[in-house]
Amino acid sequence: MQKNKIITNQTCGKLYIAGEYSILTAGQSAIIKNISIFMTSKINFADKYTIFSDMFDYAITLEQTAFDKKTSQNFDKNYSLICETITVINEYLKFQNLEIKPFNLEINGKMEIDNKKLGIGSSGSVVVLTIKSVLSLYNLQVSKEILFKLSSYVLLKRGDNGSMGDIACISYENLIFYRSFDRKKISDLIKIETLENVLKTNWNYEISELQFNKNNLNCNFLVGWTKEPAISSNLINIVKSSIDENFLKNVENIVQDLKIAIKNGDKPMIKKCINENGKLLQNLNENIYSKKLVKLVNSAQKLDICAKSSGAGGGDCGIALSFNKNDTKTIIDRWEKFGIELLYAEKL
Repeated sequence: MQKNKIITNQTCGKLYIAGEYSILTAGQSAIIKNISIFMTSKINFADKYTIFSDMFDYAITLEQTAFDKKTSQNFDKNYSLICETITVINEYLKFQNLEIKPFNLEINGKMEIDNKKLGIGSSGSVVVLTIKSVLSLYNLQVSKEILFKLSSYVLLKRGDNGSMGDIACISYENLIFYRSFDRKKISDLIKIETLENVLKTNWNYEISELQFNKNNLNCNFLVGWTKEPAISSNLINIVKSSIDENFLKNVENIVQDLKIAIKNGDKPMIKKCINENGKLLQNLNENIYSKKLVKLVNSAQKLDICAKSSGAGGGDCGIALSFNKNDTKTIIDRWEKFGIELLYAEKL
């Protein structure tokens, strides 16, 4: 362990391609895309803990005992997510028989523009990045599965109401198929079992990495940002009551079909799945599609493009898959006229 060696790490963002809202129910599936907009970190051993995030205009300093489980520590409200992540990762280090040492941690990359949240997974990125940073400091390599479980553990312990799909995508840094687990069951387990035992338990989820079939498909992935931030947790609570068995069954069929269509490079089926999932979300609850998200999707009309909202909705981002170079330019121009910014583009 070199005290003054500074180690850098990064984590990506994420956006849902299909399956949002239904994924909140255990056993349901979603397809989620990694977004190459990054949060970065610098970390090195120090005499005390110093933590800084560019989300805030100040750093905090903590004593070595601050993350001792026996210590009752009221963490700074703004830094509580990072501090609770450090508490969990220190616990993990202990059962690896490593000596816990304080460090400086600096996180940059707000995943926002002009103080407006982008909705591409900032809290998930913070947790995964903090864990990756501390592990790298101790030169510990862990599997993507353990990274996913450790990060999910932190959020479940905090009572997070998300599906952990964002954590799955950010941990694997890839386009993924994700089948969700019973979060209540694992949350209850966390209350009575050690971290070591919880990590060893089969959580009964599935994460598999996907790839668009480039032999059959020429596709551009576009992200339009409405510049209207949405508070995902509030929206999730509003929409939850609208979800029924019919919605779950229909979305699951779409996600399974889309998974196969992506592997086969089946353009008609990809377009059908994206359009159908978008319509189901639009009919699920009026709060999901803001006026700008409706315009974002309608901009794809008469083009070789499919588009839908992504994630919780209510603002933030929508996605489009374009199969024609000229149509890509057309939809970007249309978005611009509606005040929708092209946030990200990638050739798949």
